[in-house]
Amino acid sequence: MLKEFREFALKGNMVDLAIGVIIGAAFGGLVQSIVNDILMPLIGLATGGIDFSQMYVQLSGAPQASLALAREAGATIAYGNFITLLINFLIVAWVLFMVVKAMNRLKRKAPPPVAETPRQELLLENIRDLLAKR
Repeated sequence: MLKEFREFALKGNMVDLAIGVIIGAAFGGLVQSIVNDILMPLIGLATGGIDFSQMYVQLSGAPQASLALAREAGATIAYGNFITLLINFLIVAWVLFMVVKAMNRLKRKAPPPVAETPRQELLLENIRDLLAKR
């Protein structure tokens, strides 16, 4: 049983999957940093410094000054957090699309060059065609 498990665990596909998960986690951290540290401040600047994460609609209780206090006071819809996560998702999806597109471009192989028919074969085909006409 141990031998079967070792064969299963060391199959090429299993190792490739493990490497993909590890690289994916590192890539996720990189993309998260790009979103949080570079793109969201630029989006905030373009929108006049709006902080999406603090946008909410308070459904019950007295109006509060912050999202945390509004949540304590009662039912609250934090739509700003949804907007932030939606922007993050769109950026991650776009980056992954570009990576897959680049990988597909690298995998695409040029068609093999068409080999010219040797002169002897062309002559033999011509002779065959002339004999067939007789």
